[in-house]
Amino acid sequence: MNKINITETVLRDANQSLIATRMSFDQFAEVLDEMDKAGYYSLECWGGATFDSCLRYLNEDPWDRLKKIKTVVKNTKLQMLLRGQNILGYKHYPDDVVRNFIKMTVNYGMDIIRIFDALNDYRNIEVAMDETKKQGAHAQGTIVYTVSPIHDIGNYTKLAKQLESLGADSICIKDMAGLIMPQTAYDIVKSIKEEVKLPVYLHSHCTNGLAEMAYLKAAEAGVDGIDCAISSFSSGTSQPPTESMHHALRAAGFETNLNSAKLKEINDFFKPVRDEFTKSGQLDPKVLTPQPEALTYQIPGGMLSNMISQLKAQNSLDKLDEVLNEVPKVREDLGYPPLVTPMSQMVGTQATVNVLTGERYKMILKEVKAYCRGEYGKAPGEINPEVMKKALGNEIPITTRFADTLEPQFEKTKEELKDITTRDEDVLSYISFPQIAEDFFKKRKCAPKTEDLRREVKAEVI
Repeated sequence: MNKINITETVLRDANQSLIATRMSFDQFAEVLDEMDKAGYYSLECWGGATFDSCLRYLNEDPWDRLKKIKTVVKNTKLQMLLRGQNILGYKHYPDDVVRNFIKMTVNYGMDIIRIFDALNDYRNIEVAMDETKKQGAHAQGTIVYTVSPIHDIGNYTKLAKQLESLGADSICIKDMAGLIMPQTAYDIVKSIKEEVKLPVYLHSHCTNGLAEMAYLKAAEAGVDGIDCAISSFSSGTSQPPTESMHHALRAAGFETNLNSAKLKEINDFFKPVRDEFTKSGQLDPKVLTPQPEALTYQIPGGMLSNMISQLKAQNSLDKLDEVLNEVPKVREDLGYPPLVTPMSQMVGTQATVNVLTGERYKMILKEVKAYCRGEYGKAPGEINPEVMKKALGNEIPITTRFADTLEPQFEKTKEELKDITTRDEDVLSYISFPQIAEDFFKKRKCAPKTEDLRREVKAEVI
């Protein structure tokens, strides 16, 4: 019987996708022990927006949250999402910052780091992959999935081979917009498994109503693991329900190692948590149902809501159809970047500006100029020469890895903050989110206890 590993996302991606990462540690602390006994392959609990949200909204130190989780979860691997050279932010950081961040993360108990680059430019994940392996953690290389004329099964298989050559311990196909068709999931997984000798994982969202079917077809093709969310925080813009996938896979002849009784206990725990967020309005029922319009426009749900907000602010909601038609044209002009952060925001906003100004690229966003300059990496396809000319004039774009142009930052920032903090963790928090972290430091009342906790970590975590 083939085994399918299940990663539980309720502590990170499900939380982020449904309630904008507003779940505090205290709201899930009591169920961690049960989650540790459920038979999950891993618990995704950090990365993405959790860091920002802890500091900005929850008044929590994200490092302390990770430590607290690790203190309880002894048998199940902890997993996080890392944006390669972007770490957890939207810009590239110098190599010394990336290495220090990963070293501290593993020191605090992280077992698996899923590392991706928005453009699948693997020059931007090399340092993160290298440091993850040096620290003894599992480096999961990621293929960002998208749909375009230049992205096909051969392209994705080639990317998988690159990840293998980089020393990845496993590969994840990351379908952040829930676009992958069931048969495509089968074909890609099968092709990669035939060419690469690494475990392959599939991550998707139920945004368009396809993810459960894609997961089952991927299982038939030999996928090694999938990401699911406990049912009370599943579906819609989140992942497929853990319990349903567990039963469906078992019925199809696969093993998951999950304990059905424990899953019920975990779901029963999270039901009132969900109800609390629904009552407060933070969980909008609209995000719980599929919105397959994205299959027509190739636009993730979050990107669509962002464009609607921008148009409302300009009293131009009547222009929505024009903007939706402009998005694929802008994406083609920019060389078909996957619509994942930060590219989804860039493409959507530029399309909106093009429509509202009445002239395409009359005004080009500074982020789009930086993209054309090569500051985010190599575009998957060719950028329209006319757009390049408008964006850069006679400036020659960067063809080397952008991080090579950045000066080391960690020790310099540490010196600047010496009167505020002596913790390396705080320095990393500040570099990632300067103003938010500074505000958090001012609010933090129990600095000595936090310092003691850091010493505990270094003594206990291997």
